[in-house]
Amino acid sequence: MPRITKAVFPVAGLGTRFLPATKAMPKELLPIIDKPIIQYAVEEAVAAGITDLIFVTGRPKRAIGDHFDANLELEFQLTQKGKIAERDMVRNIVPKGVNCLFIRQPEPKGLGDAVLCAQPAVGEAPFVVILADDLMKGDRLPTAEMVAAYEANPANYLCTTEVEDEVVHKYGIIRPGPLGSDGQVSVAGLIEKPDLADAPSNLASMGRYVFQPEIFDVLRTLGPGAGGEIQLADAIDILASRGAVKAVEMSAQRYDCGSKFGYLSAIVDHALDHEEYRDRFYALMRDRLARHDAENGR
Repeated sequence: MPRITKAVFPVAGLGTRFLPATKAMPKELLPIIDKPIIQYAVEEAVAAGITDLIFVTGRPKRAIGDHFDANLELEFQLTQKGKIAERDMVRNIVPKGVNCLFIRQPEPKGLGDAVLCAQPAVGEAPFVVILADDLMKGDRLPTAEMVAAYEANPANYLCTTEVEDEVVHKYGIIRPGPLGSDGQVSVAGLIEKPDLADAPSNLASMGRYVFQPEIFDVLRTLGPGAGGEIQLADAIDILASRGAVKAVEMSAQRYDCGSKFGYLSAIVDHALDHEEYRDRFYALMRDRLARHDAENGR
């Protein structure tokens, strides 16, 4: 059985929810304190044993490549100033033995098309897809959980979690099939952003996937779906109808950093866990909340 060593990061989106900040800077480089969102996703992949990082980018996304590339001038200046820890941090953003490959998506034709663009780099191997907007935090991160599930029982896998009724319409919702002998829920179908009345469950698909190369054959034959784009959810639904998809329920905390509130939530929680700043940040938050309540008569 081939091991999973390749991860695809679709990063060609325009990030319009964060304009004007994303006019010149990719949304994936927005920082959570001092580390960009995309770096958290890369670190999650590397921790799961991934050695080949495949970024599917768009025209204005050159800065993502620059972030993961060497910067010899910066390293030299840090060395000259005696800032060795900072130099090593910059130098080791991508660990030794891990490769970065960048593929251009010629035009924004949807997430399914972005995944299909990665086929020349993926070949006939199983691979993971990681949507950096979904920032994960916890002792057990979903990419490692899904790779382990694949190694135990090869299949296509979705990362899922139960969501509240009022947000069902924001997610791809799975139609659960029977529980397999491996303890994993099979996926009978996937419905993208259904109304609550039409939702077959409260299990939502999050931004982590394991695919076998058969996904490319399905994507290649798909016509445009919602929004006139090639929808990955449509391809997953087809595979699910063949009994080829399973679900892994994640145990990590997920932050939707594609939304402003989710991004703010991630910053607050990471600051409260930050080794250097957590105590001062907690005191700052307590002071600001008390002042806000007093000013508003609460």
